[in-house]
Amino acid sequence: MEEEQDVREQYAEEIEGFLIWMKDAGYTSYTIRSYISDLLEFLNALNGKQIHQVKKIHVMSYLSSVRERGVSDATRNRKHAAVTCFFKALMELELATHNPAAGVKKSKTEKNKTPMYLDEQELSRFFASVQGKYRTRNIAIFLLMAYMGLRIGEVHSLNLADYRASQRSLNVFGKGRKWRTIPVPETVAMMLEGALKDRIEPRRIKEDAMFTSQKGRRLSVRCIQQIAAETFDRFQHHLPAERRIAYSSHKLRHSFATMLLRKGADLRTVQELLGHSSIQTTTVYTHVTDKEKAAAVDKLDIQLPISITN
Repeated sequence: MEEEQDVREQYAEEIEGFLIWMKDAGYTSYTIRSYISDLLEFLNALNGKQIHQVKKIHVMSYLSSVRERGVSDATRNRKHAAVTCFFKALMELELATHNPAAGVKKSKTEKNKTPMYLDEQELSRFFASVQGKYRTRNIAIFLLMAYMGLRIGEVHSLNLADYRASQRSLNVFGKGRKWRTIPVPETVAMMLEGALKDRIEPRRIKEDAMFTSQKGRRLSVRCIQQIAAETFDRFQHHLPAERRIAYSSHKLRHSFATMLLRKGADLRTVQELLGHSSIQTTTVYTHVTDKEKAAAVDKLDIQLPISITN
């Protein structure tokens, strides 16, 4: 698009500096693409202003226009984070003297909103819905999400060396440039090893991707999302359109956290397995069902004076 090309040319040095900064900081390729896309949108909204002319009101105006388009608070916060990181990078690279996004408040998201998840029976039906030539590979990918809690970007980034078959463990490089080691359940290990046996060898000599496409390239985040979307469509094909739920691959991670907590795992352990930096993030999965609430209330022994009950 012509507008985007103009923006790339005007802010070429700043964009290049931001790319270098993110790669050096260890950001995933998925995050880098998302942030650059958000940044180009923001820079286009500046209408040709020089970086040193950008003030807090320009950032607020951009984020306000984003909200008016009807995007979610989470998406707005991601765009805010992209702009904030951009100016932080420029300051560290001595390409800017201040961060106009630093004082802008993030949108408040619904803290008590219950994450959508699948129970064990639904997960079984979901896995039965996985089809196609690369069924073993795709089942292995979804097992890593549903029974080990991996994020889609973490699955995308996995390399062969990250799996230790002898110890049945997986090293995962997650958010915040942090590694965590997760034990691999026996059933998951069996499917994973089957997927690795059928793995298409990459064309690039140094490519160590665990999951590859039919062309021998590292399986992209977008491709995994598409495979998940198609599987969820088959999973709900028997339901009328108005009753179908907008599931995404991330719901498999929600399912993992929910199952662990319902089986008695403590929050601290679940936090470590999910790779959350704060235990507060993990508490969102401590939701209970209406049935469980009713069962708890039924245990109460309510005694009223006889004069009230007569």
